[in-house]
Amino acid sequence: MSESNSVLIGRKPVMNYVLACITLFHGGAKEVHVKARGRAITLAVDVVEVVRRRFMPDVKYKKVSIGTEQLTPREEGATPTNVSTIEITLEH
Repeated sequence: MSESNSVLIGRKPVMNYVLACITLFHGGAKEVHVKARGRAITLAVDVVEVVRRRFMPDVKYKKVSIGTEQLTPREEGATPTNVSTIEITLEH
């Protein structure tokens, strides 16, 4: 998997990430990996649906992976935190 074909979801508006996905597909990428953790998971699903329904209806889901990452505590003596993750692979 090439990291250059990944879109990491954060706090920006949905259309910024949609444009990133479309740019990767128009640049010749056959697959785009949309990755998010925590609260950004809902934004990642929105991005994928906007790409598929409004701009590129021929794009298909190839794989959806979910999981949990354990983050190390920032402060001494604190307990580790679990954060949900998702990776949605789109195929053109």
